[in-house]
Amino acid sequence: VPPSGRSSVNQACCQRIFSWIPVVIISSVVLWSYYAYVFELCFFTLHNTLEKVTYVLVFHVCFVMFCWTYWKAIFTPPSTPSKKFHLSFSDKERYEMEERPDVQKQILIDIAKKLPIFTRAQSGAIRFCDRCQLIKPDRCHHCSVCETCVLKMDHHCPWVNNCVGFSNYKFFLLFLSYSMLYCVFIAATVFQYFLKFWGELPNDRAKFHVLFLLFVALMFFVSLMFLFGYHCWLVAKNRSTLEAFSAPVFQNGPDRNGFNVGVRKNLTQVFGEDKRLWLFPVFTSQGDGHYFPLRTLCESQNPLLASEGRWGEDGGSDEDSTGKRDTTVAQRVQTVPRSA
Repeated sequence: VPPSGRSSVNQACCQRIFSWIPVVIISSVVLWSYYAYVFELCFFTLHNTLEKVTYVLVFHVCFVMFCWTYWKAIFTPPSTPSKKFHLSFSDKERYEMEERPDVQKQILIDIAKKLPIFTRAQSGAIRFCDRCQLIKPDRCHHCSVCETCVLKMDHHCPWVNNCVGFSNYKFFLLFLSYSMLYCVFIAATVFQYFLKFWGELPNDRAKFHVLFLLFVALMFFVSLMFLFGYHCWLVAKNRSTLEAFSAPVFQNGPDRNGFNVGVRKNLTQVFGEDKRLWLFPVFTSQGDGHYFPLRTLCESQNPLLASEGRWGEDGGSDEDSTGKRDTTVAQRVQTVPRSA
């Protein structure tokens, strides 16, 4: 292996190892909180048996749900575009051999006309990933950390060492909510013993754990409260973090509310139809991450549905070689009027 190649491999290995440090930190804090709460507080400090049993049982419910959702957020791989969004061998060869930018653009336009794509780049061009060699579906973005295109990418989260997107966004939201519940329960039950800090706790070790438990729980709760509130707002508006900073571009230009189909339907897209499963980290999100209902679906928004529409500045018509309209996109994508 050449020295340069060996160096890049070593660098990649180091980056992979360091990327787990935030997860190790969170896991270590949670494991310590388990010991401090269950043993130092409940077993060694509490004397009332009913209070002790109640605290331990409720704590373990919160602890299990936190660990379950955290595990799912970390180890659920991000969804990537299906093969039909990748350039075929012949299209790829034709695209790479062509040196004229206008012709390359037309090649992508011709391919995109066969796909249910409604958004485009800020420049108006086809959203093409030259690293993955694919035409990006709506709401799909390339993650430079994961080195792949991720469906409905929200952001890359170092605290779960994973991309948060279509496949695990529900798990990420539940992880935030159960983290808050975990912190609130600890803070609420520890606070009364914190008040006894100066005189009545049995020893200095118990004092340290009670004080630090309350401090850590409150610190994490405040941080999580703002983050969870922000993502609740995003879900209500049907936006990703990336879309909140840069609005998706449609035929008529940028539209931050392009995918907003009403709060109830927005929630259903993420959590699914069965409300009994909303609080559990099992995948129930609607769709496959490639197609999403639009706030309004009209010819001015999607040129693929217009009889004389163009995809790009100089794209071709959406009619096939027989002169018939391609209606597959209209059949696959739901038309949803904007709700109040």
